[in-house]
Amino acid sequence: MGLIVGSIIVLVSVLAGYTLHGGNLMVLWQPTEVLIIGGAALGAFIIANPMGTIKDVFRGVIRLLTGSPYNKAFYMDLLSLLYDIFDKSRKQGVMAIEEDIDNPGESPIFTRYPAVMKSTHLTDFITDYLRIISAGNMAPHELESLMDQELETRQQELEEPAHAVNKIADALPGLGIVAAVLGIVITMNFMSEGPDKIGMSVAAALVGTFLGIWMGYGFVGPTSIALEHHAKYELRAYECAKAAILATVSGQAPQMAIEFGRKALPSDKRPSFQELNDHVRSR
Repeated sequence: MGLIVGSIIVLVSVLAGYTLHGGNLMVLWQPTEVLIIGGAALGAFIIANPMGTIKDVFRGVIRLLTGSPYNKAFYMDLLSLLYDIFDKSRKQGVMAIEEDIDNPGESPIFTRYPAVMKSTHLTDFITDYLRIISAGNMAPHELESLMDQELETRQQELEEPAHAVNKIADALPGLGIVAAVLGIVITMNFMSEGPDKIGMSVAAALVGTFLGIWMGYGFVGPTSIALEHHAKYELRAYECAKAAILATVSGQAPQMAIEFGRKALPSDKRPSFQELNDHVRSR
């Protein structure tokens, strides 16, 4: 939603200011300039990135349009899931959760939290480390070191789409200059056709520079920052799971273990102690 609202504000404010200053909107309507800049930017984006990153970028933009799933409700479900697993393990023994972690899609615990299950990487992260714990042959500090290595790799993967989009944002002003130079080249053909024709052609060429800068700093650049924020919120879910799992390995009770996880969440999306307690009891 923020992407849509922000884009509308950028669009309206620039065009309205231009019009109120006496500008002619039709002069800005240069589809060929858009084709040059947009097509070159898309081509450069495809050249620079592997197919996996390209797909992640488009998926990320769709999430920006539809809203991030990593909100307070998601984090409460995540902590409730961890509590249920820890509680079952504590009451029935570690071996009792083997079926749950080996096949979470059919687990009565995991299937109660479909929002978490949709995040397959996060589900795999949880089940992998619960499986390691059930094996019972790794010290807590070794487990934490292994988690940190995986989280570092996952952070790089999550931030790559934002970096890819940011590089295109940096390139757009230059591509706008390319379009403007081509427009000036075309203008050279009109030198004998009078000042009106030359003026319109020069104006069209300058629109290319304007569009490149406007697209880069007004739309694409901010989108890359929004993708980066989205990556951080997803990474916080991993940090939350890590803190809770390490706490339970250290011998903390399930209620206290998820409190460690709750403290790892960003303050603007962190449920209060009572909110989480009520949510856990209601499941």
